Amino acid sequence: MTIHELSQLYQLNREIEADRQRLAELEAAATSTSANITGMPHGTGVSNKTAIAADIADIRSEISRKLDRMSAEYRRLLAYINSVDDSFMRQVLTYRFVDGLTWYQVAMSVGGGNTEGSVKMAVKRFLAKN
Repeated sequence: MTIHELSQLYQLNREIEADRQRLAELEAAATSTSANITGMPHGTGVSNKTAIAADIADIRSEISRKLDRMSAEYRRLLAYINSVDDSFMRQVLTYRFVDGLTWYQVAMSVGGGNTEGSVKMAVKRFLAKN
């Protein structure tokens, strides 16, 4: 397992949040005649509302697909973390890659005088060894 693979759950969460923001903007545009959405084509009338409705449906579908991927990624990540023998490492991996904490927050959560750098290095060494 690599840092990149471990980070996929976090990245999917970020993508979903961005999609939800776009969805909210489109829904606001669909209910308002004067909404101005950054990056969206400008126009008025029924054809614009139809295009917005199609975009809304597309984004909802994309969010649903990403939520399914996120659920599968979550299960895969937890299975990997639960297979780790070292309790400290399980905690660090869970805090960082499941909970999405920063390295500093991970260090503070596990305590024991650990620093941001020490927990990050511990993960790198663990992954290099495995």
